[in-house]
Amino acid sequence: MTAQTNAEADTTILRVRDLRMHFPIQKGFLRRTVGWIKAVDGVDLELNRGQTLGLVGESGCGKTTTSRCILGGYEVTGGEILFNDPELGWVDIANISKDEMFSVRRNAQIILQDPYGSLNPRMTVLDIVGEPLLINGIRGSEREQRVAELLSLVGLRPEYMSRYPHAFSGGQRQRIGIARALALQPQMVICDEPVSALDVSIQAQILNLLEELQDRFGLAYLFVAHQLNVVSHICDRVAVMYVGKVVESAPTGQLYDRPRHPYTEALLSSVPRPDPRNQADEIVLEGEVADPANPPSGCLFHPRCRYAVEQCRLEEPELRPAGTDHFVRCHLADELDLMGVSAPTA
Repeated sequence: MTAQTNAEADTTILRVRDLRMHFPIQKGFLRRTVGWIKAVDGVDLELNRGQTLGLVGESGCGKTTTSRCILGGYEVTGGEILFNDPELGWVDIANISKDEMFSVRRNAQIILQDPYGSLNPRMTVLDIVGEPLLINGIRGSEREQRVAELLSLVGLRPEYMSRYPHAFSGGQRQRIGIARALALQPQMVICDEPVSALDVSIQAQILNLLEELQDRFGLAYLFVAHQLNVVSHICDRVAVMYVGKVVESAPTGQLYDRPRHPYTEALLSSVPRPDPRNQADEIVLEGEVADPANPPSGCLFHPRCRYAVEQCRLEEPELRPAGTDHFVRCHLADELDLMGVSAPTA
């Protein structure tokens, strides 16, 4: 695919259009397909250089599957994943050659959730952080020097490169994962719940590190999380997912102050408020996330929504504007006065 615009001049680095990832349900000796799990079903996202887009929702809503699709981890069912590669220009990750994908993977990296399971216990820090460099032809003393620089960049001592992962704490291991993700100087980094497995005090340190690296290198982050109090500190914009669809999207402060979807309101009700005299009751959602293999009719959220009316049960809402740069998938968005929470500043 040829470049649509000059990659350096365009501030947008990622455009996802109508992304769909449906997994087949197979049964019987002949493994016949009897249905589909619609893990991601019509997702639109846009991410600018130097900014952070939060992708939030309960477990099973399709956040991680979306991020894996963006990195080319799945052969998607449909849609476009347009990435603004500095060498190739605009390319569709859902439909590119292996050579083009090799370039994209240099410029789009991931920080994984589990700092214990994501590092090979049989490899030294030099081998872990330096593996991307090795694959791209950087060897010997040049690789060691680059790894030393990367470790210093994330707050670790260069002499640690000869140690194995078991010698480090969870926070230190996540710093190693961050160094590995930055090894090839990417333009975009997907952060897949990078602090959810860490203690609260360590979470703050890792978030501050990510912000410092973003300011220094102009990185774009897709920040996947379920902790909305964490998202508020680092994200410029938030997209809320439910059963494979984006149900609300807005700038962070706007979404936190005035949510327009009942699901967003319920998620925000669990965010701690700084003033103990101004606490609100948490909205407890009844039931589980809808089954993406057998979704309910109408609005996917209506079986758990305390505001649902007959229209919600019969008609599926479209994602539509609900204010300046604010989009929502709810029939009642203009009628409801939902409870928000002030987004804390970093």
